[in-house]
Amino acid sequence: MRLKDKVAIVTGGAHGIGRAIAELFAEEGAAVLIADLDAAAGTALAESVRSAGGRAEFWLTDVGSKEAVAGAVEIAARWTGRIDVLCNNAAYLGEFHGVLDASDEEWDRCLRVQLLGTNNCTRAVLPFMLAQKAGSIVNVVSIQAMVGCPTSVAYTAAKAGLLGFTMSAAYDYGKDNIRVNSLCPGPIQTRISPKPGEAAYEWQCSQTMLGRVGQPREVAQAALFLASDESSFVTGATLAVDGGWTAK
Repeated sequence: MRLKDKVAIVTGGAHGIGRAIAELFAEEGAAVLIADLDAAAGTALAESVRSAGGRAEFWLTDVGSKEAVAGAVEIAARWTGRIDVLCNNAAYLGEFHGVLDASDEEWDRCLRVQLLGTNNCTRAVLPFMLAQKAGSIVNVVSIQAMVGCPTSVAYTAAKAGLLGFTMSAAYDYGKDNIRVNSLCPGPIQTRISPKPGEAAYEWQCSQTMLGRVGQPREVAQAALFLASDESSFVTGATLAVDGGWTAK
């Protein structure tokens, strides 16, 4: 029970990597606030966690809205008055475009969700963590912030900005025992990923040292480490969960 009695918020927590993180955090003893735009999936996940004996609530949240984020944090704080863990997982991938084809709308949404959304959520939980003199913030970034990938310039630029956000926030709040780290997944099999047999899937497998894509639970295990006291001397770090892609 590595998160026993802790309160955690997971944004984009209704599907894929976020869902796996929310489930594992609950299994490890945390009360989990699932913040997402998909009300049906988020509500169903919270009910599933509770039926398994865990604690979870869902809050309809657009992380680009300060008001929606404030509502999510308020709900989470009702459990114990604390916010111990924030996992900034919400993201917008959009379409795959290079510089000439990426629209203003695509840029706006990528920046609003990935960067401003992370900022909104972090600003909302920091007063709690500062009062506690403790907290862990895990920013789910991407290896696309670390290596070049084709035709995804807005998404990649926003994710690269998150690495800078993480290091700056870690520097500012380390003295308050608040840790901020980046978690960078490589190719992970989710509902929106290329399927086995497709050319893009085979290409992803070929880029990793392990010759396969990862599973959401494998990312969640890394998030659990960064969220828990096991990583008490880790901050400002970038942890790749990518099968060796970025080390090649």
